[in-house]
Amino acid sequence: MLSGIQFAIIGGDARQLEVIQTLLELDATVILIGFDKLENQYKGVMKANLERHVLENVHAVILPAVGGDDMGIIQSIFSLQDIRMTDEHISYLPKHAKIYTGMARSYLKKLCSKHQIEIVELFERDDVSIYNSIPTAEGALMMAIQNTDITIHGSQCLVLGFGRTGFTLSKTLHSLGAIIKVGDRKDEHLARAYEMGFQAFSLNQLNEQVADADLIFNTIPSLVLTPNVLTNVQHRAVIIDIASKPGGTDFRFAEKRGIKALFAPSLPGMVAPKTAGQIIANALIHLLMKESSTVELVP
Repeated sequence: MLSGIQFAIIGGDARQLEVIQTLLELDATVILIGFDKLENQYKGVMKANLERHVLENVHAVILPAVGGDDMGIIQSIFSLQDIRMTDEHISYLPKHAKIYTGMARSYLKKLCSKHQIEIVELFERDDVSIYNSIPTAEGALMMAIQNTDITIHGSQCLVLGFGRTGFTLSKTLHSLGAIIKVGDRKDEHLARAYEMGFQAFSLNQLNEQVADADLIFNTIPSLVLTPNVLTNVQHRAVIIDIASKPGGTDFRFAEKRGIKALFAPSLPGMVAPKTAGQIIANALIHLLMKESSTVELVP
């Protein structure tokens, strides 16, 4: 149980609702910031603003999947206005407090480092990323079906990046009869793709490999589908970029060439927010339960 432990949940989307519910079931004290439009009424939950008297008494702050942008703006679909986390806000937190988020931008990392506040990035954990790859792959498949006039079966699919998401996506497409090519920089990833029966190639061969692709799925969060590469992509091909921002596609040039290129970061929260929220909640509770014996409770 998490009795006596106080959490501030700041912003987010429908995934946060699962986190709220899970914490309440474990008897935690929950304060919601940036939830003024939330219609769900949770018994015992308090709503507040981002103020000193709230932050200085919390044991943990839970931010959305992306813990704010490069200016500290935290997105919330439940708020009427933007929420901005500043240096001053971080300074209010007690030193034993931790900040939990999916992934953190450099802005937040610098502030936490300055004030010696530990930040935990859940998406850096293998278990969370692997679980998240399931709704991500399903969402990418949904987008492919919606935006093409061919079947997945028999289609030429290019998957860029064979990390945790690329691995699951390649298996999902292959199970539907797609012909899979995998591009990656790491030799060990290419070896694994080959072992699984996929055509594997190094990214320095990307110019040639894109030529016959019907569908290109990018999971690499750095520019790989450059104008030089895109000149070799068929006009009828569809690009689905599921990497985190800023993605790996030159979308302006793709549009100029008449290539349909779709950018869809944070797919789990879009296509399966309940499942995605449960994944975050389970990982969070696992960590909190391990640490709860050392948490310093506020009198």
